[in-house]
Amino acid sequence: MSGTDTATAAPGRGGLRRRSRTFEPAVRLLFLNQLTINLGFYMLMPYLAAHLADGLGMAAWSVGLVLGARNLSQQGMFLVGGALADRLGFKPLIVAGCALRSVGFGALAFAQSLPVLLAASLATGLAGALFNPAVRACLAAEAGEERRVEAFALFNAYYQAGILLGPLVGVALTGVSFRLTCVVAALLFLGLTLVQLRHLPVSAGGGRPEPKGGGTRGQFRTVLGNRVFWLFSLAMTGSYVLSFQVYLALPLAAGGSGVTTALFVVSALVALAGQLRITAWCAARLSRERSLVLGLALMGGAFLLPAALGRGAPALLLCAAVLAVANAVLYPYEMDTVVALSRGRWVATHYGLYNTVCGIGITLGNLGTGVLLDVTGSTAVPWLALCGVGLACAAAVALLGRGGRLRTAEEATKAEEEAVRTGEAVRTGEEAGTERRAG
Repeated sequence: MSGTDTATAAPGRGGLRRRSRTFEPAVRLLFLNQLTINLGFYMLMPYLAAHLADGLGMAAWSVGLVLGARNLSQQGMFLVGGALADRLGFKPLIVAGCALRSVGFGALAFAQSLPVLLAASLATGLAGALFNPAVRACLAAEAGEERRVEAFALFNAYYQAGILLGPLVGVALTGVSFRLTCVVAALLFLGLTLVQLRHLPVSAGGGRPEPKGGGTRGQFRTVLGNRVFWLFSLAMTGSYVLSFQVYLALPLAAGGSGVTTALFVVSALVALAGQLRITAWCAARLSRERSLVLGLALMGGAFLLPAALGRGAPALLLCAAVLAVANAVLYPYEMDTVVALSRGRWVATHYGLYNTVCGIGITLGNLGTGVLLDVTGSTAVPWLALCGVGLACAAAVALLGRGGRLRTAEEATKAEEEAVRTGEAVRTGEEAGTERRAG
């Protein structure tokens, strides 16, 4: 690694459970938190549209409105949720978010009218905006700088496990009734609320932080004025657009539910089986910046497979697998970089803004992808365009990293000290050489 790169500590050896046990109880609880959140969410949400359309006989526009309301309330309130977490402490926001989602899912079980369905959908989205930034900021603080990357690697493995298990549980419960699915999901979040209320320390993540920078106005001025963070967020937005194609471009190309299901299973299994090994490999060989660039380049390269091999199942499944590998490379270092760029100030607010920016990017990116798919049909153009997005984002992050702008304050100080020592050594050598020549 060059002197301008940021080294990362390699995760220790062992499987998911063994590595998890090496962390403090608060961190392990946050792992369980994410597994349960995704289990409860993905056991219900994939089947909500069918319930609204077939079970309740709603028109397509009203189904879209209900689903869109959840996404809007979550993406639109991430910044507020993060700001509140930094002000009030991480635990209150995590507990409140899980409790609110329990209420929202419970309401979906019995809602019949559009207003009630909209209220329930808005509640489930707002819940995510409350706990999502708080959980990530709390995990970053509890794991500490030395083990932050490893913690986020494990976190992503639990995240993917929830995505894999949720639909499997959901299809079994929905086979009985969708109401049963909603009730079970609501009970999961209620149980999670009670567990965290009892066992998550009040001091988790540092407790209630001291106000910095002149109150709420100073808080937002600090975050919104972080120019390098904005540039990083915009550069990383492309990764979310590309990842989302597992739900958009790839299923549309597959054309059948069997291949679509296989896409999700392959993505989750690759992440579960490979996350810790991939992160260990990157930590041993690459800096944070180079890991980010590699992940983004892999994401773009994944779409060369359907561009070159066509829309058959093998090409689409390989594309999904490469996307999963790329995400496994990216995620721990991406989350670590958000903390690094925050300089330890208003970390949850930075996570909230990051999620908001990426959420807007997903919406615009999906719109553009959909237009390309409609206009160009079955040609390679959409796949090549997606590849271009990945490579452009990789180049943008490489430029940011080259100037050392993705370092933490401590890393920047160490680099400056190393540069000073190197300069002194060079000067000493030159002086000694001059003396020898003079003699």
